[in-house]
Amino acid sequence: MPSHTKIERGSLAIVGIGPGRREYMTPRALKVIAVADYVIGNASYLDPLEPLLTGKTVIRSSMGKEVERAQQAIDLAKSHAVAIVSGGDAGVYGMAGIVLEVLEHSGADIDVEVIPGVTAANAAASRVGSPLSGDFAVISLSDLLTPLEVIEKRLDAVFSVGIPVVLYNPKSQGRPHNFLLAIEHARKYLGPETPLAVVRNALRDDEEVIITTIAGAEKIQDTVDMHTTVIIGGKESRIWRRGDDVKGIITPRGYQHKYVY
Repeated sequence: MPSHTKIERGSLAIVGIGPGRREYMTPRALKVIAVADYVIGNASYLDPLEPLLTGKTVIRSSMGKEVERAQQAIDLAKSHAVAIVSGGDAGVYGMAGIVLEVLEHSGADIDVEVIPGVTAANAAASRVGSPLSGDFAVISLSDLLTPLEVIEKRLDAVFSVGIPVVLYNPKSQGRPHNFLLAIEHARKYLGPETPLAVVRNALRDDEEVIITTIAGAEKIQDTVDMHTTVIIGGKESRIWRRGDDVKGIITPRGYQHKYVY
């Protein structure tokens, strides 16, 4: 009789690791990394996870290699437990989208799980009070995949309705003017005293926080880079002070219209 070789079925976890510090990762994220045979990701995301990677095959990749990284993860996941890591939340400007697109195109039958993480908007907001209490929008200023004219239309749309807006990828060497371009769009709809928060490396050891207004955007533009998340308040947002000290930003959710406190 012919012999049959059993083929082990693999799995693929697309893991959001948040800011990268272990205490801000979910138990589920820690578990799937612990049981993975292979861990794949950008080197900047893997380095903080080093204590968790002992005994695993670690494959480091670079920015701009997302499609190749996704394909490699899928190929390995056909017969191994694979975790592909993504900073922040894997489904918010992370690896989940491209991995699932490549998987869909390949037709491979692989067990896949997307594991959420703390995205930059939440991380930055937690450092400056409660600027995102209700509706808000997130816009990336990177025009590598989205044309700048489309980004500008989106900025006008969200600023026009007066909700807080979080800017990802606000400024880089290749696009040094996009941050102030976004501020120009904000000023068409919002007053000069609208709160503005700049949080660099949120929830990391070298974190920096600046709270100002959109009137002062030019003064702090040199602190803005690709490691920065920018929060622009909405029409109801205000700077929260205790005496003369600026404590953060509050965007009322509407309780003040229904309750006395």
